[in-house]
Amino acid sequence: MSDARTQILGRVREALGADELDVPVPREYRVTGDLAPGSDDVVDLLVDRLVDYRATVHHATTPTVAETVAALIADAGTVVVPTGLDAAWRADWVPEVLEDSREESLDVATLDTAGAVVTAARVACADTGTIVLDGEPDQGRRAITLVPDVHVCVLRADQVVHLLPEAIRMLAPHPARPITWISGPSATSDIELSRVEGVHGPRTLHVVIVR
Repeated sequence: MSDARTQILGRVREALGADELDVPVPREYRVTGDLAPGSDDVVDLLVDRLVDYRATVHHATTPTVAETVAALIADAGTVVVPTGLDAAWRADWVPEVLEDSREESLDVATLDTAGAVVTAARVACADTGTIVLDGEPDQGRRAITLVPDVHVCVLRADQVVHLLPEAIRMLAPHPARPITWISGPSATSDIELSRVEGVHGPRTLHVVIVR
């Protein structure tokens, strides 16, 4: 711990008083939702949130994932994928595919020429409409989901949970993994409250939900 941090924390302890540090912090928030993970109701809630965030949702079955994704990236030109992406999802693709991994990563200039990126996901929280990637081989480095203009994210229905604490529990076993939280396309309203998409990430988010 740095000297500056030690000094700051010491002043905080002095200001609070030693006795105050032992006061338990109440954690009375809900940790489990009313909707079962992967149920039709929880998936419908996620879809409602995603559409509100201006993401585009598509539904597929395991045999039709490749066909669904292929239609979304048909005009992309070049598509980036993490090396661990399910090979069956790529069966019908036409565009050139560039693979990326931590060991053999594409540079930013190459990523900038790609029209789209396709990844899997780790979990999704229906209540907040948030999809979470944790850097596993089928999701890849954070950079590949931030540079291309289109992100196609394939999400299994059984990965959808109701509340954020449920999602956190799924991420907790691997605290060192890089986490990316996605709630719709990249957007900002900092300038005159005018919404602008694609400022610091994909302008278009397609979510393919597989049941």
